[in-house]
Amino acid sequence: MYNENWSRGEKAVARRAYDAARSREYSALAEQVRRLAKNIADPGDIWELHDFLSRKRKGFDQKYNYRYSKLVFVFAELIAGGWLTEAELAGLDEDKLARIHFLLEV
Repeated sequence: MYNENWSRGEKAVARRAYDAARSREYSALAEQVRRLAKNIADPGDIWELHDFLSRKRKGFDQKYNYRYSKLVFVFAELIAGGWLTEAELAGLDEDKLARIHFLLEV
């Protein structure tokens, strides 16, 4: 089992990185919704937008899990998705960074 202890400094780094990635992804989603909403031509388009947002919400809820036992996995997924950079995780324990790197290579 990996050491899941997070120092106060690591918790601060993790929170900033997590919040920044979530904010970037929400901003991108908002822009996408604006584009889709401009193209609504009939009632069916409204329900398509609703379904799109429902899928996105489910994905966000699954991805953005701020439990310390899951953050290494979350950070690897966010880096792979382009929402976070490795540089934003500077200050995390070397073991945690190594596990993130490993997950990115798998």
